[in-house]
Parts: sequence; C-alpha cells; structure tokens
Amino acid sequence: MWYLIISIAALVIAALGFYAGQLLWQLKQQKLTQQAELKKRLDYLTHSINHISRAMQAEQCDYSEGVLRVWVLLDHYNKEQPEPKDYASLYPGFASLYDVIKDMPTHDARKKYSKKDIHKLDLKRWRAEQEFGEQIAKDLESIIQEF
Repeated sequence: MWYLIISIAALVIAALGFYAGQLLWQLKQQKLTQQAELKKRLDYLTHSINHISRAMQAEQCDYSEGVLRVWVLLDHYNKEQPEPKDYASLYPGFASLYDVIKDMPTHDARKKYSKKDIHKLDLKRWRAEQEFGEQIAKDLESIIQEF
C-alpha cells in the first residue's frame, strides 16, 4: 500500500517538475524573442537616425525637417535604453531648434493658417535654423559617429 502511495506521489512530483520545466523553457523562449524584437527595433532606429543625419549633412534635407524627425527617433531610442542619455545636453543645437519648431504646424495643419501666419512661422523657423545652424552641424558629426 505504501509503495503505491509513494509511487503516485513520485509520479505527481515528476509531472509537476516536467510542467515547471516546460514553463521555464517557454519563458526563456519568450525572453529571447523579446530581445530579438528589441534588437531589430534598435537597429531600425539607429539606421533611421544615421540616414536622416547624413541627408541633413549632405543638405538633402532641411535642418528643421531633419531635427523634427531625428529628435523623435532619439526619444524612442532613448526609451529603449537601460540608462537613458540626456540628448538635450549632448546635442544642444538639435534641442534648441526642436524647442522652436516643435509646435509649428506641418502638412495639412499648415493649410488652416493664413499665408501671412505661415510666412511668420517660416521666418521664425529660418531664423532659428540660421542661429543654431553651426551647432547643428557639430551635432550632426556627433550623431553620425554615435549611430
């Protein structure tokens, strides 16, 4: 009788051990998948930041457009890092221009404004590009090296 109870108990323990092993294996696979997805996302962000920065450096992209795009990508990239960086202090030209233009309307939102208002916004943007242009050029070098 005792042999039967011990046998059943051993069988239950073995079954629970097997089940726990399966769960641990699934957890490991899930972590590997998440790491692969994160690496893929970071690679995409890195490539995009580098590509846009090189286009800005080659004057194929206005500073305003490039800064808007790169700054958002940097923000997403930074959120994925275990120790986020202070990009505002690392890239002061980008941060300064972004602060000026971040609330300006783009695309269809510009159509809602009068030509006079759009011209004022464009002048403000152009002046900011000129004011921070030298620092942005330095920031581009740093960004291209980092990414």
